Amino acid sequence: MTPQQGGRLIRAALERGVNMIDTAHMYGTFAHVRAGIEGYNGKVVVASKTHAADAVTARRHVEDALREIGLDRLDVLLLHGARIADPFTERADVFEELCRMKEEGMTRTIGVSSHYISAIRDSAVNPEVDVIHPLINRKGMGILDGSAREMAQAIALAAAQGKGVYAMKALAGGNFISSARESIAWVLDLEGVHALALGMMSEAEIEANAALLENGSAPDAVWEPLEEGRRSLTIMKEFCTGCGACIEVCRDGALSMVEGTAQVDPESCVLCGYCGAACPDFIIRVT
Repeated sequence: MTPQQGGRLIRAALERGVNMIDTAHMYGTFAHVRAGIEGYNGKVVVASKTHAADAVTARRHVEDALREIGLDRLDVLLLHGARIADPFTERADVFEELCRMKEEGMTRTIGVSSHYISAIRDSAVNPEVDVIHPLINRKGMGILDGSAREMAQAIALAAAQGKGVYAMKALAGGNFISSARESIAWVLDLEGVHALALGMMSEAEIEANAALLENGSAPDAVWEPLEEGRRSLTIMKEFCTGCGACIEVCRDGALSMVEGTAQVDPESCVLCGYCGAACPDFIIRVT
């Protein structure tokens, strides 16, 4: 999707009531965000993330975000630590740099994004953390060290400590599309969840999600085509490490390793979702 196409969808979402945009240096979508918010007169919260392993690179990631989006300051800046169990130890210098950038006015708030319950628990009691971005869905798919119930408890703890919480992966990378309304409602009903990041690829999806979040329900006529539509398996190849975990659980021989990255044979894939659950980096999605 080009920045212009993405920008049009972002603007449509903003005009429909969405007021927060989530991006990250590794997503390569700063130009899309800029195209969407440029000239927009309403309030929009922009959150970005850095996956840097050192302080110098983290600062460069934030400078890139500000320059490419066209902002003087981010609203939220997160340590992008999906697979980091202890970000305050493993990325101590990066988190310290986030604190410095907050002091310098480059971001209004800082925090942590993680698929680990332990990282969310530690963030909940860290006085420097303002915001957390945890993975949570009704089956706990993608959580690396426990269950959905345990992650929900960590989220409630964080909120009780005054942290802002915006959740991710309510649809488990597309695996819960057939029960999207139920899955979204489950996450939003959790104690301590203040907002939810949802990926949307069309104006129909924007309208369906906006209606659901606005009213707590949405007409079947709006949602059924999305929940029953044609699906496919997508592997984000640029992030694949070639670990092979997905291939080991595929019972239908639909996955193979080609030049170090996992590939899917659409003719053999039955969209069972087992590979998505097995992927440690959560880069396999049913869409």
